[in-house]
Amino acid sequence: MSIVLHAQGITKYFYDPEKFQVLKNINLQVARGQFLSLVGKSGCGKSTLMYVLSTMDTDYEGTLQIAGASLTGKSQNELAKFRNRHIGFVFQFHYLLPEFSVLQNVMIPALKLGECSAAEIEQRAIEKLKLLGMAEHALKKTNKLSGGQQQRVAIARALINNPDILMGDEPTGNLDSHNSNIVFDIFRELTTVHKQTIIAVTHDEEFARRTDRIVEMSDGKIISH
Repeated sequence: MSIVLHAQGITKYFYDPEKFQVLKNINLQVARGQFLSLVGKSGCGKSTLMYVLSTMDTDYEGTLQIAGASLTGKSQNELAKFRNRHIGFVFQFHYLLPEFSVLQNVMIPALKLGECSAAEIEQRAIEKLKLLGMAEHALKKTNKLSGGQQQRVAIARALINNPDILMGDEPTGNLDSHNSNIVFDIFRELTTVHKQTIIAVTHDEEFARRTDRIVEMSDGKIISH
């Protein structure tokens, strides 16, 4: 079993309005191909931990390794490059660009990475859209899609660079139960068929219960994993 994410001794404070410890000595290992949900009451620290694990928050004590790379103490530029190559993001809101087509939105992170030609990226984007059942909508503007369709396009965009980890912050938070189930089934297929590692922060108990592993937080600590 290969470990794709290793966090050790992650401790973090907020200083406004006064010093407050939000993460308390978090140790976490995630295996490649695992589908993990991060749960806990509002204010328990799960979203803060997600931002540390995703390298977007660098103000912490402890160490973080992803895909064998040590990320603690790296510059913002180095981390931005690393994120684009190794981490895909799916948020509660899709953050698609309405002036661009579905296909163009999915291609953006790969064009930014610049490792392949535009033609290769377009081909890869179409493959990801096929995987998500959205290929027929490739040339539509994203604002012409339903909420569930927009979230599937956002997942395709998150997958375009074949990331080591897909991170979801309330990925079904804006969806009805039908579309939540569709997104869950997509995530499940990604992990079982394509060995994609997924870490999702969720308030949805049904979603969490169906994942491979539940990591529960309370008061800045992991209380079960």
